[in-house]
Amino acid sequence: MLKRGATYEEVCRHFQWQIPEYYNIGIDICDKWAQRGNRLALIYESEAGAVERYSFRDLKRLSDKLANALRAFGVRPGDRVGILLPQCPETVVSHIAVYKIGALAIPLFTLFGTDALEYRLSDSGAAAIVTDAANVEKILEIRDKLPQLRTVMVTGAEGREGVVDFQEAIEQASSVFEPHRTRADDPALIIYTSGTTGPPKGALHAHRVLLGHLPGVELPHGFFPMEGDLFWTPADWAWIGGLIDVLFPSLHHGIPVVARRGAKFDPEEAFALIARHGIRNAFIPPTALKMMRQVDRARERYGFRMRTIGSGGETLGEGLLEWGKETLGVVINEFYGQTEANLVISNCADLMEVRPGSMGRAVPGHVVEAVDDNGAPVPTGEVGEIAVGRQDPVMFLQYWNNPEATQAKYNGDWCLTGDLARKDEKGYFWFVGRTDDVITSSGYRMGPAEIEDCLMKHPAVTMAAVIGVPDEMRTQVVKAFIVLNSGVSPDSVLESEIQRFVKTRLAAHEYPRRLEFVEALPMTATGKIMRRELRQMEVSGGSLAG
Repeated sequence: MLKRGATYEEVCRHFQWQIPEYYNIGIDICDKWAQRGNRLALIYESEAGAVERYSFRDLKRLSDKLANALRAFGVRPGDRVGILLPQCPETVVSHIAVYKIGALAIPLFTLFGTDALEYRLSDSGAAAIVTDAANVEKILEIRDKLPQLRTVMVTGAEGREGVVDFQEAIEQASSVFEPHRTRADDPALIIYTSGTTGPPKGALHAHRVLLGHLPGVELPHGFFPMEGDLFWTPADWAWIGGLIDVLFPSLHHGIPVVARRGAKFDPEEAFALIARHGIRNAFIPPTALKMMRQVDRARERYGFRMRTIGSGGETLGEGLLEWGKETLGVVINEFYGQTEANLVISNCADLMEVRPGSMGRAVPGHVVEAVDDNGAPVPTGEVGEIAVGRQDPVMFLQYWNNPEATQAKYNGDWCLTGDLARKDEKGYFWFVGRTDDVITSSGYRMGPAEIEDCLMKHPAVTMAAVIGVPDEMRTQVVKAFIVLNSGVSPDSVLESEIQRFVKTRLAAHEYPRRLEFVEALPMTATGKIMRRELRQMEVSGGSLAG
């Protein structure tokens, strides 16, 4: 834990990692606290407004029962288990149970459509999945294509055939469970990337990833935790930002988390939720902050009092930072990371000057530089690729079943992020751009390949290319350039149909909000789409329409 009363330089100089040989996320975030009294762990508010409270003892009892139930259905150490659930108690219980079995969790967005789910479950070879009544139809639709998927466990199954009822399985299982003894370096979960240069890649993380995250949570949240802290995020727990930046670190420290199940983010409801529960700490992505900024007299109307807010995924502007001070009463601390190595750069108003527009400085314990093509740090003020030291507890183990991509991720002892930045004389990083075609929208990082592949499945489409274009609210939105099949004419009906096609098969944040029908796409001599030309065309206001 980071300590107050020191300078940034002193904190960095005295910081030491404490990674034990044996360590298990499930035991750490649940069992250790269950032994220390009836401490509150989770406050869950349903869409209807009903509130349930769970202690660490409750989570231990339920996760031990679920672990026994999953084991009875054949889940063993090393097996992969999909978790397709929203923010709810069952999600927490499922994660804890999977880790205590020694199996690997695969967090999955409930917004995913069948194509996105099929790819991830097939690629990981998932043996089981835990989901709910709202999402089970998607799984049943693709189940025949997933021969390795033996068990589909559903909350609220209500006697449905061919699936396991979550509540019934827990009720019948024993509450006595001996966790599998895992080492800190043993695999714990697979989080799929956005797929920037091809199909999404499964970033395989060890149990130690939580310990590696802790300094990057404690720093932007004002030396978290403090007495009375209560954490919440609107970010989905299937995203590393919601799961390992909020849920797991809070439970590690014995701090309760507020969870709310909601279909869409509502800025008015966000303020009301913060006020109702007295939430003191939050991770709020920039797009959500921009939406909250539009609420008039929020502090006067809702009377909340927060201690810390962290934000990441996109750069915050000076105006948003000033609004945070005036309306939220806090300095919003930006931080940076990616799925493979998260929370390695951060701001902390309690420890350093916050420079508007900067990503912050390297989080104590992490070695971060801007490097050139040879892996050498570039001179101060020059642009280089952000790179993280390979020997880092937060570092992923490898890409699942993809040794070529794993090897390409490194340059010597550096893990390459694909993000370009310059580092100033005080060690602050300033984001410049990407080295690839990633699209950042509403905090989500998306690669074009999966979206293009989905577009190509539409019967009217013969070719498609996707880029990100600027958007005031979301930073970027997806724009698709589409070549139609011979004899098909573009119109608004077809445009809407194509958008729905992608939205239902991938995810709501991945569908192209803007479409342009073109005669042809710019290609290299080897047949690769030249997305850079498409981006340049957008800037210049040109057109490919013939």
